[in-house]
Amino acid sequence: MSLPATNRQQAILTARQVLAQKPVYLDTETTGLDRTSEIIEICLVDDDDQALYDSLVRPSQPIPADAIAIHHISNDMVKSAPTWPVIWPVVRSKLAGQVIAIYNEEFDLRLIQQSHGRYRLPWRENLKTFCIMKLYSRFRGVWDPIRRSYRYFSLEEAGRQCNIPIPNSHRALDDTRLARALLHYIANQ
Repeated sequence: MSLPATNRQQAILTARQVLAQKPVYLDTETTGLDRTSEIIEICLVDDDDQALYDSLVRPSQPIPADAIAIHHISNDMVKSAPTWPVIWPVVRSKLAGQVIAIYNEEFDLRLIQQSHGRYRLPWRENLKTFCIMKLYSRFRGVWDPIRRSYRYFSLEEAGRQCNIPIPNSHRALDDTRLARALLHYIANQ
């Protein structure tokens, strides 16, 4: 089942509306996917594709081998990196008042909150976020009868389907740039 043209057009219009707000793009790499995982890399890119912030983060726990196999960020690489409590005030200042575009927003926001929790930092944020993954799902329009909604695609798959030449390297800077390019691609249809 494919997406009716009106819904696809609505996704394109939404992408254009988000771009008109000059969003900041965010991506993270983490120690894993579970409830004890935390951020080990974070990147922010502006709508002009300029890196606003790009840093490794020293976690409070070792990075598991299965996570290292995906993003290739080793424990040696993060051993002298700043910790989350040092990084967050800088990141927060760059996000203040911005629309934040994220591919798989729910995951990154959860990991930001989990990283806060690891250090017992209070969560008082009211971030204005937008999920590029959900928008791409509507734009692409492939129905998932099991979930009874449009199918989600990995960032790598979405980039490949749109012929975007930026690799999905599972590093925050490349992935942030790929998410930005994907939002622009949708808006320019």
